[in-house]
Amino acid sequence: MAAGKWIGGFLGFITAGPLGALAGFALGSLFDHGLDEVNKEGYNNREYSNAYEAYSGQRRNYEGERNSFMFSLLVLSSYIINADGKIMHSEMELVRNFLRQNFGEAAKQQGEEILLKLFEQQKRIGMQQYRSVIQDSCHQIRSNMMYEQRLQLLNFLVMIAQADGVVTQAEIQALKEVAIHMGLSAEDVDQMLNLASGSSSDSLADAYRILGISPEASNDEVKAAYRKMALKHHPDKVAALGEDVRRAAEKKFQEINDAKERIFKARGI
Repeated sequence: MAAGKWIGGFLGFITAGPLGALAGFALGSLFDHGLDEVNKEGYNNREYSNAYEAYSGQRRNYEGERNSFMFSLLVLSSYIINADGKIMHSEMELVRNFLRQNFGEAAKQQGEEILLKLFEQQKRIGMQQYRSVIQDSCHQIRSNMMYEQRLQLLNFLVMIAQADGVVTQAEIQALKEVAIHMGLSAEDVDQMLNLASGSSSDSLADAYRILGISPEASNDEVKAAYRKMALKHHPDKVAALGEDVRRAAEKKFQEINDAKERIFKARGI
C-alpha cells in the first residue's frame, strides 16, 4: 500500500472519538503538503481519486482497518516512548523502520512527523491530561478492533519499549496500563516480555516462562498452555492487516513453537 493511500485514503474508525481528535491535530498539516511527495510514484491526485472511487466495499474495509491499526500504533507509541520521560533514538528508529517497511521512505518521514506532532500535543496539554486521552483512545480501540489485532498492537508496543535494550519500570507500567484499557491483561505484557527475553535462549526455564507455566506443570497442562498460546498468537488472525504485520506475528508464533519443542524434548513427550 502506498503511503499516500494510508494518509489520504479511508481512515476507518479513527475519524471519530479521541483518536479522531488526535488525527485532526496530527494529520491535518500532512494533507496540506505531504500527499504530493508520496503520490508521485505512479499516481497524481486525479488518478488516485479515480482509483479510490473504484474501490469495492471490501477494499475500503481493509484499508480502514489497516489505517486505523497503524495510526493507533503511532498514538500509543507516543505514550510508551515517553513513559520514562526520555525519547530514545533507538525507539524512534524502530518506528521509522516499521513505517519504511510498510509504506516506503516518504511515509516513514510522515510517520515521524505525526509522532512529533503527538509529542507536541503531549507537551501542550500536559502528561496527566494526555494520559487520559490515551486511556480513552484505548477504549475506542477496544470497541473497534479485534482481540487478535489488539494483541499484535500490544506486541509492537513491547518491541518499541525494548528497542533501547532496557525496559524501564515506567515503560512496563505504561504497557500494562494500555493493555488493560484495551481489554487485554497485565499478564499479556508479562508473556510478551518473557517471549522476547527467552526467544534467543535455549534455556528450559525460559521456555516455561514463554508458555506462562511452571516447570512443575503436568504434561497435559503443558499441552494446554501451548494450545492456548498458539491459538492466541496465530498469524492468520492478523493477516487482514497486511503481510508485514503477519510476518511479525509469524516470528512470535515460531518462538512459541520453539519453546514448546524444548519442553517436549526435555520431557520425552
